[in-house]
Amino acid sequence: MAMDILRSHVSAVRLFHGGGTRSRSCSTRRFNVRANLPFPQQNAKYYKELEAAVDVVQRACHLCVHVKSSLFSTDGKVLEKNDQTPVTVADFGVQALISLELSKLFPSIPLVAEEDSAFLRSRNLADTVLNAVTAAGSSFCRPLTQDDVLKAIDRGGKDAFVFGSKPATYWVLDPIDGTRGFLKAGKALYVVGLALVVEGQIVIGVMGCPNWEEDLSEKSSTEIEEGCDALCGSGTVMIAHTGCGTWKKRLNSQPKLHGVWTRCFVDGSDIVHKACFCIPDSQTWESLPLSPLFNATSSADNVGNNQILLLGTCCGSLCKYLMVASGRSSVFILRAKEKTIIKAWDHAVGMICVHEAGGKTGTAVK
Repeated sequence: MAMDILRSHVSAVRLFHGGGTRSRSCSTRRFNVRANLPFPQQNAKYYKELEAAVDVVQRACHLCVHVKSSLFSTDGKVLEKNDQTPVTVADFGVQALISLELSKLFPSIPLVAEEDSAFLRSRNLADTVLNAVTAAGSSFCRPLTQDDVLKAIDRGGKDAFVFGSKPATYWVLDPIDGTRGFLKAGKALYVVGLALVVEGQIVIGVMGCPNWEEDLSEKSSTEIEEGCDALCGSGTVMIAHTGCGTWKKRLNSQPKLHGVWTRCFVDGSDIVHKACFCIPDSQTWESLPLSPLFNATSSADNVGNNQILLLGTCCGSLCKYLMVASGRSSVFILRAKEKTIIKAWDHAVGMICVHEAGGKTGTAVK
């Protein structure tokens, strides 16, 4: 498939400046809307697709939370694929749930996703995934079967759809980006990411992050009035639609309820030592080209002129995009190895969220 997946993801930052303070654009330009979606349908060409994507990603997040609640007491919920990447019943369950819903609502649009059912079939785990999907709820008029779930997973699996030479239209799904974060106890981040590509262009994106904790300094009075559950640890849903901006709201316990959407902007810092950086947890600051010029620190209270603030964020790529698009981080740098295979589902939704928030993605030149 034809998609430009970029090896370095940044918003514009200059190297040096004589003064100034760290700025946070997201907190100074705030728009709040309580609605199913935060912009009118007539302004959004893919409104119905985005509406459906928000609903199913929220339900997928609740599936993840439900599976994780029994993760450390039920051995069968933690699995491992042949490439040594940890994977869970939630991973397959999310793909099955989203595939089922999208195929019902938009049957002509194919799905590109991460998993296929071969592993489940070899381990006889289809029933476990079926139970997880059923518990997440669905609008189907009849009970789901194992065969329904396996076919739904394979709809987005390897070689499920053959792309021609012309730019294609398809959904891109990463069931759980940051599976190691999912497997960790506590508040390590992981993301359910879904994007729609129309004729080769990413037009909408939805990211759900169940463990996201809000920066209380960026909370509006309206959000605070919603109650203690909105203050921290309640998770977030971020959306983007081409031409309509990037928005986020807290992850509702009842997905059909309207939430308060907040407009997102990337951080306004354009000076390296005034910016906040994210890098993959598998890499170190010392491995990056800027390290000879700036040392990294994790202390936000004491960043010198020859230092940068490095935010520790686990795991996967999409949570870094979420950090940049929300304004919490200024820059995400990914230094891919020469032979690394860059996969569309690891980046598509994050790219549109950053772009619509006013940021940029780009490929570093050697």
